[in-house]
Amino acid sequence: MNVSSEREPPAWLLLVFTLPTAKASERVGVWRKLHRYGAVALPASGYVLPNNPMNQERFEWLATSIRSSKGQAAVAQVCSFDELKEEQIEQMFNEARTGEYQVLEKELKKMAKLPNREKSKPGVVRLKKRLQQIVEIDFFGSPIRARIEEAVRQLETDDTGKRGREGKKNPKDYTGRTWMTRPNPGIDRVSSAWLILRYIDPHAKFTFDKDPRHHPDAIPFDMFNAGGFGHVGNDCTFETLVKSFSIKDSRLRLVGQAIHDADVADEHFGRTEALGVDRILDGWNKQGMTNEEVLRRGVEMIEGLYNGIR
Repeated sequence: MNVSSEREPPAWLLLVFTLPTAKASERVGVWRKLHRYGAVALPASGYVLPNNPMNQERFEWLATSIRSSKGQAAVAQVCSFDELKEEQIEQMFNEARTGEYQVLEKELKKMAKLPNREKSKPGVVRLKKRLQQIVEIDFFGSPIRARIEEAVRQLETDDTGKRGREGKKNPKDYTGRTWMTRPNPGIDRVSSAWLILRYIDPHAKFTFDKDPRHHPDAIPFDMFNAGGFGHVGNDCTFETLVKSFSIKDSRLRLVGQAIHDADVADEHFGRTEALGVDRILDGWNKQGMTNEEVLRRGVEMIEGLYNGIR
């Protein structure tokens, strides 16, 4: 085993700043950006974000903006804080995101009560976009995140459910295509890619992006947008693909049940075989492995699951 002698990078980024009292509008603008970036305020002074390249760039640009307004600002990389344990800081982030999820949940419940004909597509898109914004700054995984994601999927189902099951799809119409899904693929996306390669499009190429507009010719799957293949009703994307292409395979049915229970986490089928695979994929994503490598290794694990499930 190779043991690296390089030191671990500091866990946190700290921004401290002051602005002249006359710069009230600039101060409000800074606070809004800090909120949008997901930063939390320390009890004493300063704002904190997890240390990664994106957050550092945001803090550095914000510090530059503050200085241009005749204020003072400094960005520091911090290993630890004297009176705050790492777990306490993570809890501060989770509490902030949970509050934002709860506000979104109230809006989702209001829209869910409306008849389908009154659910405007722009309204659904707005709520999905807000979910994406919160997820992007949900650095430590708020405990209610999965519930809100499922509520958004259910709301989208009301709008696109009929389209998701409009007859059998012909694999010949989907061969040699590029398939697009979100970065950091988890159990549903990896297993769906395996299914696509094995039963639908053996020459499929995969790309990762949050915005389908960047790849207009790609086929979206497990995306928070209309079109393509995703959750329909209580089905995960894997199940939707199986039903959309009318794939008949008794062992595949068992795999689908395991994928469903790992992805939706409702214990609907009482199968646990894919839970470990899901944890490994999550670990690889947190480790910084590329999307392509996670997908490649994950597809191999799903192939093993298919051959070993009983």
